[in-house]
Amino acid sequence: MMQRETLLNWCQENLQAAQFKDYAPNGLQVEGEKQIEKIITSVTASLAAIEFAIAQKAQMLLVHHGLFWKSEPIVITGWKKQRIAKLLANEINLVAYHLPLDAHPKWGNNAQLAEKMGWQCIEQIGEQNLLNIGTLPEQQTLSLLANQLETVLQRKPIVVGNFSGSLKKIAWCTGGAQSFFQQAIDAGVDAFITGEISEAQYHLANETGVAFISAGHHATERFGIQTLGEQLTKEFSLTHQFFDENNPV
Repeated sequence: MMQRETLLNWCQENLQAAQFKDYAPNGLQVEGEKQIEKIITSVTASLAAIEFAIAQKAQMLLVHHGLFWKSEPIVITGWKKQRIAKLLANEINLVAYHLPLDAHPKWGNNAQLAEKMGWQCIEQIGEQNLLNIGTLPEQQTLSLLANQLETVLQRKPIVVGNFSGSLKKIAWCTGGAQSFFQQAIDAGVDAFITGEISEAQYHLANETGVAFISAGHHATERFGIQTLGEQLTKEFSLTHQFFDENNPV
């Protein structure tokens, strides 16, 4: 057993959460038991993830996407009431780290995707240094890069560009970072990888010659929260289990 506040303080310090201007509160979002023995990690605080945490008798659900966002209504009704009611009834702490988990140099979503793919980061630019610029292990085609992503993420990406064109310098940001595409283009990369694509990026990719790969918001952000859970297990000798969903987005 470990005190909840001890875990939260460790996360806040190691993720440097106070340094980020975020769209959501980072840290404890719904209060549960004070003593923590088992943690469930998940990309999103969905109803399915909450019910899994209940079934596993966990005291904490640790996620990347929590329940409260600045753009949403503040009332607690409908689906949000249903999720929160289950958390409260079962005394489960909901803890979320959004941008701090994207950006962490070792455990973050960007860093973990690069590690799985063998990419080398050479600099971080853009909003809160969330856009990573780096290189592939060797020069390769867009077709090969797309196939490698599909193998690692177990999801077929959406790809716009010349499949036989040569790639070396890339940019990436996991999740819904399609708005960073112009910055990636300006940085002189051959390809940009993120989780989602909007209509405008199709035209930009075709007209600039910079390939765009949408590899899935959920798929590109699986690794950070798992790694954070594993670090907490090592640090505090807790039980940790990752809950995944078949989310195609």
